[in-house]
Amino acid sequence: FLFSLVLGIFTVALIGNTVMVLLIYLDSQLHTPMYFLLSQLSLMDLMLICTTVPRMVFNYLSGRKSISLAGCGAQIFFYMSLVGVECFLLAVMAYDRYVAICHPLRYTILMNQKLCVLMTVASWILGSLDDIIVLVAALSFSFCSSLEIHFFCDVAALFPLSCTETSAFERLLFICCVVMLILPVSVIIIFYSHVLRSVILMNSKESRHKAFTTCSSHLSVVGLYYGAVMFMYMRPASNHTPEQDKIVSAFYTILTPMLNPLIYSLHNKEVSRGLKKLLTK
Repeated sequence: FLFSLVLGIFTVALIGNTVMVLLIYLDSQLHTPMYFLLSQLSLMDLMLICTTVPRMVFNYLSGRKSISLAGCGAQIFFYMSLVGVECFLLAVMAYDRYVAICHPLRYTILMNQKLCVLMTVASWILGSLDDIIVLVAALSFSFCSSLEIHFFCDVAALFPLSCTETSAFERLLFICCVVMLILPVSVIIIFYSHVLRSVILMNSKESRHKAFTTCSSHLSVVGLYYGAVMFMYMRPASNHTPEQDKIVSAFYTILTPMLNPLIYSLHNKEVSRGLKKLLTK
């Protein structure tokens, strides 16, 4: 049952995010900064779910229940990098919505294509650098002879497996989480406080409805993603339990990549229109 459930979720996430990327690339009316950032989010979700699920499915079908240290390190690198990049990208998307709603007449200047690409590249670089620091520190641990992790290699799962003192690494991980999580969340809160103020002051009900619809999709994704990641990485290692880690890890590595394209496609008329147009062709 669990195998079928995970495989079904993986298939929906794979198809949904692939369709979003292709749709935004093929439909010229979606060639705007907002949809470019959305295509990057779908690409990250696609890569994130492909980092963990295929290996898990292979292990289940083959009966193998082991992974090399190099394989574990590679999985941690791609997984943590994508988590970090997505955190920064969600902050960039909040800035895009802030400019579109609070400064609509200056949108093409404040959110031009060059700046959009530059901020996206910066998100990829910052997310990867943050992960490299964590990965180097994590792989310097001395591990006991008998190791057991849940369905994929994760930094949080390595804490109880280490034979060495991890308190210094926990402080390092907390600092990296502050940069990777708290900083983008603070930026998102600041931008959306301005957005909320502007929406309340709008005279037209139609304009308010359109603004709320546009922002609700992004806020839904932010709430789902940051809530799970913060619960996972901002707690002390002594508070971690295998059961909680399994559930939370599965939520933001498997369920969230599936939910993101559904949330945006259901809440966004332009995406729905583009999808119907593409299917008709």
